Amino acid sequence: MASRDFPDDILSGSVDEAAVGLLGCLLIREFEDGGVVVARIVETEAYDQDDPASHAFHGKSERNAALFGPAGHAYVYISYGMHRCFNISAGDDGFGAGALIRAVEPVRGIGIMRERRFANRSGSRAIIGNRKNVGNRKDVDLTNGPAKLCQAMGIDLSLYGHDMSVAPLYLERRALLEGEHIAASPRIGISKAVERLRRFFIVGNPYVTKSPLNRRGRPLAG
Repeated sequence: MASRDFPDDILSGSVDEAAVGLLGCLLIREFEDGGVVVARIVETEAYDQDDPASHAFHGKSERNAALFGPAGHAYVYISYGMHRCFNISAGDDGFGAGALIRAVEPVRGIGIMRERRFANRSGSRAIIGNRKNVGNRKDVDLTNGPAKLCQAMGIDLSLYGHDMSVAPLYLERRALLEGEHIAASPRIGISKAVERLRRFFIVGNPYVTKSPLNRRGRPLAG
């Protein structure tokens, strides 16, 4: 299936504009067995080739090529040798930039997310489907971090460079809900450019990463 309202205009602007504009949009993942999970994006971070904290800072390489365009493609990478994380490329083709999807709020398929996150610590498919004790985990822990959401939604290296307008992983435009507001803060877990306000999140959403930086959030106008 393809996106019914792909936010190409959001992704064609600067990566900071994209990271803000993606908040509230839906991220949809379809599985080969017919399962579908849907989540709202509630937290992002912006990175580009002029940013020393970015994977694109030292120029284009085989590893980071997806960040250099075209916009609207998946950049999936391994963090700390074990965790998958996921960016969406943004901006002009040839300029390395991407919005890290840092946290999402489950909308549909939360049972699938629980199984993927909690029922299979050993990696054995035989354990999938055993729901004993799965529901006892806090649902806010399903997707309140970039590696968590990748595990819950089955986002892995096979989706590197994937066009985010088509299945099995795609975006659909959505506006913020009435009363929701966005704040900007420094990014989490970086050692360079640490004071730049390039992390964006929906204030008060329970799925936003728990961090002391949340208290330093600066409200965005509008």
